[in-house]
Amino acid sequence: MNLTTSTDGQILGKVQCPGDKSISQRALMIGAFMNQNMIIDGFLHGQDPLSTMNALNQIGAGISIDGDGRVHLCKRNQSFHNCENALNFGNSGTGLRLMLGLTSGMGLKASFCGDESLSSRPMDRIINPLTEMGANIESTNGKLPISISPTKFKKQYKYELPVASAQVKSSILLAGLAAGTSIEIIEPIQTRDHTEKMLKHFGANIETSSQDGKNVIKLASSNYLHAKNYNVVGDISSAAFLIVAALIGNSPGLEIMNVGMNPSRTGVLQALQKMGANIEVKNNRLESGEHCADLFVKKSELKGVELSGKIIPNIIDEIPIISIAAAFANGETVIKDARELRVKESDRLRAVSEGFSSLGIMHRNFEDGMSIQGAPNQLLIDPSISIDSYDDHRIAMSFLIAGLKCSKPIIVKDCENIFTSFPNFIELISSIGYELKK
Repeated sequence: MNLTTSTDGQILGKVQCPGDKSISQRALMIGAFMNQNMIIDGFLHGQDPLSTMNALNQIGAGISIDGDGRVHLCKRNQSFHNCENALNFGNSGTGLRLMLGLTSGMGLKASFCGDESLSSRPMDRIINPLTEMGANIESTNGKLPISISPTKFKKQYKYELPVASAQVKSSILLAGLAAGTSIEIIEPIQTRDHTEKMLKHFGANIETSSQDGKNVIKLASSNYLHAKNYNVVGDISSAAFLIVAALIGNSPGLEIMNVGMNPSRTGVLQALQKMGANIEVKNNRLESGEHCADLFVKKSELKGVELSGKIIPNIIDEIPIISIAAAFANGETVIKDARELRVKESDRLRAVSEGFSSLGIMHRNFEDGMSIQGAPNQLLIDPSISIDSYDDHRIAMSFLIAGLKCSKPIIVKDCENIFTSFPNFIELISSIGYELKK
């Protein structure tokens, strides 16, 4: 599915932020593991969370969705069981990596597969620590397909992450939770901590501290979790596309409701505010252990900045859309220390660069980032220009937002991927004044 932008958008109104994809998937896994009655509200009905739900149901979770979109987890009479058919995670790296930890820790026999994109992504950084813990994992040169078989885990495990990664951290924590292993994880920079917050919310004995400038997470070997209904806050990564649309478009004001404000995720707001973005944070509150708020955004005169170091792990998913903001800012923006972008759903640095080349946006590539020479003016382009999304939802949505600043419509190719993380993107963006045509 290709999407074509329009040239007469005016971004304004009030919208509800879609549920957080990362939190939705974690709530499914931890909720199913607890084996108690529980309802999840605000769940993101995207392809990634749904593939995780289907995989859990394959091993006996019995999760269902009611007519209002709420997810029901019910107490089961039987424990999880082995599965002969492969658990298919589609495009969901989060689902695959976290479930590898959970199911290995439970001592199941299972196999895992995914789509072409997920099958090309390296999994060694998950497989290696899980194997050190005692997991029995077989892979295809560190990639899918992957299989696990029952084994005994160590009673305690300590691991220092060589590269900051919330998915690796969470996979180890879930494996330790399921196996009854005492866990200590040291991360060089704090990454998103949804797993820690959710475990704490349900009563786990987990502590986080700072030692020698590093983040240390400790999970006790014995935990009894108490289920309670859970409300998923909005996904700030999804909100980022709406925010940038309002900043670069002709927007008198856009209000985005119920945006997750976890301190390990708000780097995108810090980066955009450093660029001069007019973003007002209102109604700060706590929802199921997670901070959230409402955001009010207005068109702003942006300026180029340097983004590197500690902020990068906390904006890694938002760098493509931040790059679009940078393209329409005054002056140069430099992004460094973002090598991780080369092993996402696509090589996102390359994908952004090629899109910029098609649009005539001045930039230079580095191995771990790029520099972008911004200009706030509308791009005067040929009507036949098309952008390759490389089957990557964040690349697709980023260049669709860039279309707000193009004199002619542009075509973004292969946009089905958007439904993995933002299933109502087309309808929502239309409701605030920006039409996209199929």
